[in-house]
Amino acid sequence: MSGMNNGVDHEAGTSSSSTNSGEQRDYVTMSIGDQMFGIPVLTVQDVLGPQNIARVPLAPPEVAGSLNLRGRIVTAIDVRPRLGLPTREGGKAAMSVVVEHENELYSLLVDSVGEVLSLNARDYQRNPPTLSPRLREFSDGIYRLNGSLLVVLSVGSLLDFGNRADVA
Repeated sequence: MSGMNNGVDHEAGTSSSSTNSGEQRDYVTMSIGDQMFGIPVLTVQDVLGPQNIARVPLAPPEVAGSLNLRGRIVTAIDVRPRLGLPTREGGKAAMSVVVEHENELYSLLVDSVGEVLSLNARDYQRNPPTLSPRLREFSDGIYRLNGSLLVVLSVGSLLDFGNRADVA
């Protein structure tokens, strides 16, 4: 196992993945603006540095375009406008977290990618009422980590463009 800790206290996991008490959940961490987010590691296919993204005419602002990943066309979603955040500062390249959703690959463009954290399922909490409504819309829950907040992103909600248009 990796010795990366990032100041987070967590139990050393065993190779058994079917432990119910003290169950560990693994998340790929990333930051968007000043907020730390996590996506379940099993949904992440790849993490890429800055990519060549082809714009898609008439696409919504959240759709940054498409990229070619080993011969597959992948839709790139800029998570900043999806979360209602201002556009990325000029000159700062986005990182890509490639996820699979309903048998399609998507690249989630984020500011930076951290490490994989193994967190105890007992520490998981539902979204608190103080979490902004926009974050709550795309969050499955949170973890409190040494004074900071890890928001667990719901990939399905982030990629559900049709449902939001129907609600509006």
